[in-house]
Amino acid sequence: MHSATGVGSEPALALDRITCTFASRERAGDRYTAVRDTTIAVGEGEFVSVVGPTGCGKSTLLNVAAGLLAPSSGKVRVMGSPLTGINRTAGYMFQADSLMPWRSALDNVLAGLEFAGVPPGEAETRGHAWLARVGLRGFERRFPHQLSGGMRKRVALAQMLILDPKIMLMDEPFSALDVQTRQLMENELLELWSADRKSVLFITHDLEEAIALADRVVVMTSSPGGVKEVFDIDIPRPRGSVQEIRFGSRFLELHHEIWATLRDEVERAYARTAGV
Repeated sequence: MHSATGVGSEPALALDRITCTFASRERAGDRYTAVRDTTIAVGEGEFVSVVGPTGCGKSTLLNVAAGLLAPSSGKVRVMGSPLTGINRTAGYMFQADSLMPWRSALDNVLAGLEFAGVPPGEAETRGHAWLARVGLRGFERRFPHQLSGGMRKRVALAQMLILDPKIMLMDEPFSALDVQTRQLMENELLELWSADRKSVLFITHDLEEAIALADRVVVMTSSPGGVKEVFDIDIPRPRGSVQEIRFGSRFLELHHEIWATLRDEVERAYARTAGV
């Protein structure tokens, strides 16, 4: 069954009829709409994945949710209150590495606490604890270039979670990793999320990843982006490892159903970029 885009109680994050229009880079005076009249809500403790073709505005919506971009129209509410400026209740994990190369793993994790004015001794204790939680005990003094791609993602996770955000905004965080490392990171994320059930808005191109992780999957239309359909992922939690989830009969049924909806948008976007 498909759910509505909203949730029953006051959502942790609500994007209400968001439209984002920008000046065209190709022709002076022209404008284009990246996202049109889009409504997505993430309940408290809910994991929502958003999938859609390239260029449908997924990252634009995440930037609006983070308060990094003001929408042309529409409203954002966080914990029931209108968002003005940066979303201080949210942590943001980017697609590209966002670690500072001149700082060690520990110092990268501590950066947010330093900016928040947490005393150095307390900050370092918390930093060591979080690196241990993400499996990097003993790597505190390594620099980003001395870490594998998966290790750098673990540092980035610890960097975000040490600030205890109520909402996690994640923009294709594992897309640059090889398949095996990506699955390990997905398992790590599920384990960390299960511990305190933060609200998550997760952007991905990978439909398998979206289904394995989420409570609901939002399918967006091709540009200009909008919500085409929302699917409830009724696979019981805890789900076990991502590698095992993908072979379950209900997972395969959901994948077939969602892909039937997503495929048309992917083909439409491809035809547009190919000039067909």
